[in-house]
Amino acid sequence: MPPLQFLIDACVDIRLARWLGDQGYDARHLRDEGLQSLPNGQIFTKAIAEGRIVVTHDLDFGEISALIHGKKAGVIVFRLHDPRLARLTERLAAVLADCIPALQAGAVVIVEDARHRVRYLPVGTER
Repeated sequence: MPPLQFLIDACVDIRLARWLGDQGYDARHLRDEGLQSLPNGQIFTKAIAEGRIVVTHDLDFGEISALIHGKKAGVIVFRLHDPRLARLTERLAAVLADCIPALQAGAVVIVEDARHRVRYLPVGTER
């Protein structure tokens, strides 16, 4: 299976893409491509076309993912009280250790301070 590829939303610290790269993943930040103003729907379409997992703080991506039938891109949504880089990397490391198959299947992973939740789509689906 190919290595995971990530598309980091403009609202997420750009250094997270570098951290993911240091972990051996292919990660692109929208700012690196000059696309920080790209609308969310187009970001999701780009992620699908490139086989990337969206990493964001924006809850809209969970909704977009639920509404697009037949097309899948995994989504990681951070809902942290402390969004500094050290906390992002700590929580993302836990998610990657636990959720790679779910993300590859197009699930939405909501990352909170003390836990993360996996939501398969359509809603109610389990794998």
